[in-house]
Amino acid sequence: MLDRINSAEIVRRGLGDLFPRLWRYCVVLTGSRDRADDLAQASCLKAIEKSDLFQVGTHLDRWVFKVAQRLWIDELRKQTVRLGGGLVPVEETDLVDSISSPEENVLGREVLKEVLNLPEAQRSAVFLVYVEGHSYKEAAEILDTPIGTVMSRLAGARGKIGRKFEDESEN
Repeated sequence: MLDRINSAEIVRRGLGDLFPRLWRYCVVLTGSRDRADDLAQASCLKAIEKSDLFQVGTHLDRWVFKVAQRLWIDELRKQTVRLGGGLVPVEETDLVDSISSPEENVLGREVLKEVLNLPEAQRSAVFLVYVEGHSYKEAAEILDTPIGTVMSRLAGARGKIGRKFEDESEN
């Protein structure tokens, strides 16, 4: 019973600090601010409901990211059945960094557009490793895939994005 109380308390206290990072991850998954809001909130709610499953002494961020990942996959499956779609067009996503210069914003937007155009599996791996700074092993745990699969997804994503910008620089 003590572990259950501790895990619930840890989850409740940790979600506030974790929420901005969780929301960013949800934006990457969904491709939309509005859908990211909904997914992040649903993830927090699910984490609180299932807080007794959180193991005290492990990383809360990894656990909550995995909750978000699973909720999103479930949502995609539901939408595929209902509507035949899943992602919002990247053009509708507005993630401007007001601290950066306009040139950096343009380049950042172009890179973000290419990342959001990646297949979902590659997009998630890119975000977890390159944005959140998780190791390959940690990303593999969050995504519930072998580490080699994460490495392969990242290599594929780097290749696709690199070719895109290489082609543009030649023109």
